Amino acid sequence: MKRLFIAALKEETPGLNFFNYTGAGKINAAYHVTKLIIKYKPLEVINFGSAGSLRKDLNGLIECTKFYQRDMDARGLNFALGETPFDDIKEIILSNNGYSCGSGDSFVTSRIEMNVDVVDMEAYAIAKVCQKENVKFRCFKFISDEANENAKIDWIENCKKGATLFLEQAKKLSLV
Repeated sequence: MKRLFIAALKEETPGLNFFNYTGAGKINAAYHVTKLIIKYKPLEVINFGSAGSLRKDLNGLIECTKFYQRDMDARGLNFALGETPFDDIKEIILSNNGYSCGSGDSFVTSRIEMNVDVVDMEAYAIAKVCQKENVKFRCFKFISDEANENAKIDWIENCKKGATLFLEQAKKLSLV
């Protein structure tokens, strides 16, 4: 298998039957992506999913190339917010030509302390597994909400739009 398509939830990919699903959150993502990489041995993992934007000027489909763990907080041990203690990977930057994504095990409905463009719940974990397993990684996020008090309602209403935009972009890039 050349490419492995990953999403957290079926709700994010209506009509796209070529995806594998991890479930929500970093642990589910890491566990299932690892199993899928071992099983299929892909050359590339393509992640698609929804994300909340922390920037008012972002909308539609974007490609994320910088990944941070927004809920790792060991500042009490003099580590930076997002830095895993005693881990050699502080951040994952595939290119400076994309957007930054802060992953964490919470659905964001208000401002966060980390300076990133978008927030999600899985991309950092998937990127890290791919990096550790030497598998190329690309990540596309549909801006489903503004990570505010309306995020839940906006997310539900916008999943279908995101799947349509992803399929169009994937065809343009010859990914599918």
